[in-house]
Amino acid sequence: MKKANKFLLIFTLMLFSLMTFSQGYIKGVILDADNNEGLIGATVILEGTTTGTTTVLDGSFIFKAPAGEYSLNISFIGYAPQTKTINVVDGKTIDLGKILLKSNAIALNEINIFADVAVQRKTPVAVSAVSAKTIERELGNQEFPEVMKMTPGVYATKQGGGFGDSRINVRGFDQKNVAVMINGIPVNDMENGWVYWSNWSGLSDATRTMQVQRGLGASKLAINSVGGTINIITKTTDAKKGGFISSSFTDYGTKKTKLGLNTGLMKGGWAVSFIGSRTEGNGYIDATWIDAWSYFLSISKQINKNHQLVFTAIGAPQKHGQRVGDKYHALSEETKEKYGNKYNSGWGYLDGKKMCEKTNYYHKPQIALNWYWNISDKAFLSTSAYVSFGRGGGSGLLGQGWYKYNVNKTANGWYDWNLSRDANESGYNAAGEAVYANDTSTIYDGSKQILRNSVNSHNWFGILSTLNYDLSDNLKLTAGFDGRYYKGMHYREVRDLLGGDYWDDSYKSYKSGNSRAQVGDKIDYFNDGFVSYAGLFSQLEYSAGNFSSFIAASASDTWYKRIDYFNYDDNVYLEEADYEGVESDWESQIGYNFKTGLNYNLNENNNVFINAGYYARAPFFDYVFINYSNDVNSEYTTEKVMAGEIGYGYNGKYISARINGYYTSWKDRWLDGYYTDPNTGAGSTVYFQGLEEIHYGVEAELNANVTKDFQLAGQLSLGKWYYSNDVDITIYDDNRQPIGEAAIYTKDLRIADAPQTQLGIAAKWQVTKQIDLGANWVYYDKLYSKFDPEGRKYEDEAGVNSYELPSYNVLDFRAGFAFKIAGLRSYASANVYNALDTEYWAEGWDNAQRDSNHQYAHNSENFAGFLGWGRNVNFSLRVNF
Repeated sequence: MKKANKFLLIFTLMLFSLMTFSQGYIKGVILDADNNEGLIGATVILEGTTTGTTTVLDGSFIFKAPAGEYSLNISFIGYAPQTKTINVVDGKTIDLGKILLKSNAIALNEINIFADVAVQRKTPVAVSAVSAKTIERELGNQEFPEVMKMTPGVYATKQGGGFGDSRINVRGFDQKNVAVMINGIPVNDMENGWVYWSNWSGLSDATRTMQVQRGLGASKLAINSVGGTINIITKTTDAKKGGFISSSFTDYGTKKTKLGLNTGLMKGGWAVSFIGSRTEGNGYIDATWIDAWSYFLSISKQINKNHQLVFTAIGAPQKHGQRVGDKYHALSEETKEKYGNKYNSGWGYLDGKKMCEKTNYYHKPQIALNWYWNISDKAFLSTSAYVSFGRGGGSGLLGQGWYKYNVNKTANGWYDWNLSRDANESGYNAAGEAVYANDTSTIYDGSKQILRNSVNSHNWFGILSTLNYDLSDNLKLTAGFDGRYYKGMHYREVRDLLGGDYWDDSYKSYKSGNSRAQVGDKIDYFNDGFVSYAGLFSQLEYSAGNFSSFIAASASDTWYKRIDYFNYDDNVYLEEADYEGVESDWESQIGYNFKTGLNYNLNENNNVFINAGYYARAPFFDYVFINYSNDVNSEYTTEKVMAGEIGYGYNGKYISARINGYYTSWKDRWLDGYYTDPNTGAGSTVYFQGLEEIHYGVEAELNANVTKDFQLAGQLSLGKWYYSNDVDITIYDDNRQPIGEAAIYTKDLRIADAPQTQLGIAAKWQVTKQIDLGANWVYYDKLYSKFDPEGRKYEDEAGVNSYELPSYNVLDFRAGFAFKIAGLRSYASANVYNALDTEYWAEGWDNAQRDSNHQYAHNSENFAGFLGWGRNVNFSLRVNF
């Protein structure tokens, strides 16, 4: 018996040993099917067991498993799961290679097609992508454009530093000349091309991916893509039920709470996703503040296998305090030293309460209904009908006499609102002096200085329809229609009389001007601007093997009309606050563009591409109607843009790299300004065309998986952007009659307001499965201060650049910790921006004046601008359910 037991024990140990050592390895890399980014934290597990692992920073995984046949389950939140059948062999490694997980967001593929999302190694454009994970982990309390800082040729600043007051430049072109698209719908203002990021403060919460397409881009529409296109794709509707809640706060007093909810795909083919947020608190700059909400709603309905409807609504009602942000109120070296880096010259106390001169308030919801129709195996039609109703404006001072250009101030540089209020309450004598004793010399008891609102509301309607048709296996036709109608409503109104009984607006030229305007009354100006647009576009795309190419063209007509309610004798002011406007005729301008490009994949790792295009863009509204009136610029015509790129890409297992060169010529650009005659000192507003800008340079990106847990990235941009010619301008009097000509000496002057040299390095380290660290370092050089081209009127100053700001570099750092709360996946993080507390000028103006020796001093003494923010910290916590 003892021998039998001994034999059984030995047999059991041998069997256990064989089972223990009969093992193999399973490895692979899990990637996002849309952008080939590694998915960190994806779960890989053998079905029916607890054997498995999660992916690391680059999406890779490896684990050992007992020999045998298994079903391998692969899953990641927000993506469709996959199951693979595998056979583990003793001592062998199964390499599953790249495993591409597709998003389970409903209608995402349809939106990607509709929105002209560029595809690496196929679409021949220079493109960089920013994922939702990057936005979630790195954005923190920064402005949305700042998350693109590691993109070559992109420069984003906070301008005056108020919430949402940031701006972005691409390849030296300002925000008016960079197209911003949300799910394929253009959002640049139809009158002036601008994008106000405070109106889109909730966009970062709802973004699934964002592409920066530099140059003319991949969009088939005739849009503002002189410098590039920012193509934003929202999260659409998730097919899986769940949600999240998050909270964040800064070290200077801003806090934000977000909530996301997804119903998942319900019976009847319905699905609903919602994201909402609340942001409030103090701003970083003195006396600034924020009071904002945001919302994103997506509702989808799968009607049948061929028809699907998706409804989206996104908006951000907000109010925020601003810093006065022009060259007359920006910081100089002297004011910085006296009052500090956060100094805001536009605020003070009124009866013990803080009050800003500048308050911005706005709500610009965008509502869209998309219809996707699979007509056949060869034809797919996508149509979007959208509306936007923008309501709001911004406040500022309005004064008469001494108060037209001045304001009472305290010794510490704040506005003395109490003194201004007391003066208005007391009244003024014939000399315009305040009479505090309220004696008989008081002849004017209205306000000499008030707070006004400049209201800029709009109604915008649009329809965009695109047909994709496969002519053959290799040739695809895309064609469509783009229609937009826009009405902008612009006026000023009394916001606060600051103690006075009324505001006398009768000095205006309109008939029966309001001499006793009260709070809410329209004053100063009142007009409507109309822009109507219709365009046709088409593209042929050929793809076979390693080769892909396209040729695209569009033609459009833009109509303009203006109604003025104040500036003409025919205007009538009625007691019931109704106005009779004077209408202009409709003006129109044909525009068109042409683009072509090709990509060739040399092998599975290397590709080259080239593209070129020509764009004749219709002018902005203010260059059609000039002098703040219905006067028509008889010389308005299109601006001409010619651009080309050539690039190379490498995609390896551990390293990916892209490099491209570009050249852009922008001719017949319309400009306006105030020209002062150097001999007489007489000044007048001028509108001129003829300047040519040249922008060329080299851009590069590098991503390296140094180890499975450590990644490095880099970006480089070397550019030369300058005016290539001088220009002659015509001087007109107030009646638009020519009174002379003048030469403007701009040849070889560098383009201002964006650094022409950038170098960035980023690192990500997955320290453990729970802890991750990250850092970004960016260096900026060749940043020139802004100047007015019409001010360059002296030949002996030809070729002398505006003041060049000192080069600078900024380091950001972040740390994150993944854990579970009551079984729910959670993530806490801390972001430290400008970790080294570097002091630097981010932008500004060259205010140099000609001295008695006929010389200009383009130096720091004649510079005014805004400093970048010092060190600041954001803390956040997110819980998924």
